[in-house]
Amino acid sequence: MAIRKFLAAQTALGSGLLLLAAGAAVGAKAAEPPPAHGAIASVRVDRQIVHSPAIAGNLLGTSAERQVFVVLPPTYSTHPRRRYPVVYALHGFGTGPQEWMAELHAKAGIERAYAARTPEMILVFPDGSNEYGGSFYTSSAATGDFERFIADELATFIDSHYRTIANSAARGLMGHSMGGYGTARIAALDPGRFGAIYLMSPCCLAPLGPQGLNPERVAVIEALKSPAAAVGLPFIYAGPLATAAAFSPDPLKPPLFVDLAIDARGTPREEILAKRAANAPLAFFDQHVAAFRTYAKIGIDVGDQDTIVPTASALHKELDSYAIANQFEIYSGTHTSRVAERFESTVLPFFGGILTKAAP
Repeated sequence: MAIRKFLAAQTALGSGLLLLAAGAAVGAKAAEPPPAHGAIASVRVDRQIVHSPAIAGNLLGTSAERQVFVVLPPTYSTHPRRRYPVVYALHGFGTGPQEWMAELHAKAGIERAYAARTPEMILVFPDGSNEYGGSFYTSSAATGDFERFIADELATFIDSHYRTIANSAARGLMGHSMGGYGTARIAALDPGRFGAIYLMSPCCLAPLGPQGLNPERVAVIEALKSPAAAVGLPFIYAGPLATAAAFSPDPLKPPLFVDLAIDARGTPREEILAKRAANAPLAFFDQHVAAFRTYAKIGIDVGDQDTIVPTASALHKELDSYAIANQFEIYSGTHTSRVAERFESTVLPFFGGILTKAAP
């Protein structure tokens, strides 16, 4: 399917898409948890610190010691010989795993899902944040190799510390917004690590363009004295800075180590825009069709009031055009309003069924 029809619209929407990603840290908190079921058994939540050699040495100075939360099912302690499939859940921009779990009402939601007969699994919530607001789960000299951390190092750690079913058929990967982008990227570029994927309101599927940058905003960004000075920046600066670190790093440009999409006069930098476009899943999809064929199940959803609808729909149509089965839904909601509900009622059963069947 031709992608160019979506690029102009995506350029205009790019800033809004990432604003929504940043807003997930706030908007989802307003969502009420679904009503409780009957008898509910408790899950256990472990906090781990995982050292990532792939992230170590990044130019931003982001810590290689990554906080990871592991949610163990009710029978984990009572059935010591049982092994479980694992789902890795990637958070969005401007937040972290602990905050996202709170927004999802994750502990209570997972418990209710099990009470409603969703097969048990281990859930893993890793930290993909950095000084600029988010790593986008890419491989970059500026941010470090978050792609390798998620696809390889983290799974190795979890398999060695917990009773997992240690094969790709029993691993799932999902994420919301920036995490949805990370899921699509890793699914395409790292086949063989996961058996099923689910994208919730995935941002950044098509090239983002300059994201609203103008000379005034470039001046504010370039005046920053260090990556640490970017912490807490408004999104109009943080969004373009974070995506530049992820998609167009420049190790010869301290202290921020990025190439922005426009120069100080406001002129688009075509070579940098090309680098950004090269990281868009809709742009590189045709080169990675074989990777998407490896997944036993693919899920995508998006709220009907979300500006991401056109690009999420485009990814669904690309999969259909290659006869790759996928589950796609446009539901009533915004970028964040029903994410907690859908995580419990749709995403967990999606993985509970397919990973249990696929596991030996």
